Amino acid sequence: MGAKLWGGRFTGEADAGFLRFNRSFDFDRRLLAADVRASIAHCAALRRADLLTEEEARAITEGLLEISRRASTDPDYLNDAEAEDVHSFIEARLVQLIGDAGRKLHTGRSRNDQVATAFRLWLREEIDQLNERLRALQAALLDLAERHRDAALPGYTHLQRAQPILFAHWCLAYFEMFERDRDRLRDARRRVNTMPLGSAALAGASYQLDREAMARALGFEAITRNSLDAVSDRDFCVEATAAASLVMVHLSRLAEDIIIYATTEFGFIELSDAVATGSSLMPQKKNPDALELIRGKAGRIFGHTVALLAMLKGLPLAYNKDMQEDKEAVFDTVDTVKACLETMATVLRNVRLNEARAREAATRGYMNATELADYLVRKGVPFRDAHELTGRLVLAAMARGVELQDLALDEMRAIAPMIEGDVYAALTLDRTLGSKEVIGGTAPARVHEAIREARQRLS
Repeated sequence: MGAKLWGGRFTGEADAGFLRFNRSFDFDRRLLAADVRASIAHCAALRRADLLTEEEARAITEGLLEISRRASTDPDYLNDAEAEDVHSFIEARLVQLIGDAGRKLHTGRSRNDQVATAFRLWLREEIDQLNERLRALQAALLDLAERHRDAALPGYTHLQRAQPILFAHWCLAYFEMFERDRDRLRDARRRVNTMPLGSAALAGASYQLDREAMARALGFEAITRNSLDAVSDRDFCVEATAAASLVMVHLSRLAEDIIIYATTEFGFIELSDAVATGSSLMPQKKNPDALELIRGKAGRIFGHTVALLAMLKGLPLAYNKDMQEDKEAVFDTVDTVKACLETMATVLRNVRLNEARAREAATRGYMNATELADYLVRKGVPFRDAHELTGRLVLAAMARGVELQDLALDEMRAIAPMIEGDVYAALTLDRTLGSKEVIGGTAPARVHEAIREARQRLS
């Protein structure tokens, strides 16, 4: 079963250690279904070019479908210790099933364009699945936002309290990040969805194969325009893993926020028992292991992207065996990002916001200072002067150990005489939130509108 596809020129035996080192079947066998699909399309092209009889084409197609069926239903079917790669495995099994007609399938085709086609077919479907998982995560974010649609939360810059926001506004920030991730994946998919089949080893097939018909049969939107390029680049892999890397950046940032908010010091969020673990020594602990694993796995995906770039950067045209390194990097990227997206969606369904604590925190730490400066601007004070006066008022409040709204009117007017009694209404949390009415702002009306619009985009 492990017959090589390239033995005729060789007279000696290959070293057993080298054969193990050269072998890729243990990981590229997951391309089997995609390779079978591409092989069926290639078989049809050979038939149209009168390179196969009707009977041969039918036997090859039925044999390929049988191989795919067995591979999907019998785990032991793929246990072949000798197969060099998935392509030699399929061809050997095909010949075993239908005889010499199976040997004609590779006419006009090389493993170079064969693997590039199967890999693109596989990756195209995986990108679709990643997008579906991203969409599910966005839905979980919207559900969380709607559960706490009017809850306040401190907003931070430099991890210092800055201005109050709605918790739902925070949820929507990540919704937008993941929306751009979906867009990037869709864009990457467009370039993945180009068919190299017919390029053969590097110069193109020597037979009149209808590449457009093969592309239509396989659902490709376009065909490659240069055979050298088609078999020798894996920029579509780099682009997909780079898009996945940004997914992991955003997942890691979301994980970090929740980890911080779930600490005793912040206490805004509590993780349910479903997504946390305990300590083997300290009975009181509830550890955010799910989130820490997501954060940790981000670096792994970044590494795959860099590895692919390094693998490609010095390759001469056309195909080189270095490119066998593309698959494990992409396979692990897809598997890891899928798992992280699913886990994060589960986390979001299992968190509870302590609305009272978050709201109390949003009223402390002089987070309405900018609102006071804006109040002074509305009284006719230039903003730079208003900023200076507000800073002095903050110092006065700090000296007394109180918040800005706790200063007496006389104390405020001693620093900023234009302040009037209406300042206290301007400094309330509700007014501070409600004043941010610009498109994209954290005013409740805007956030509620943004949630509705996000639901529409998602559906």
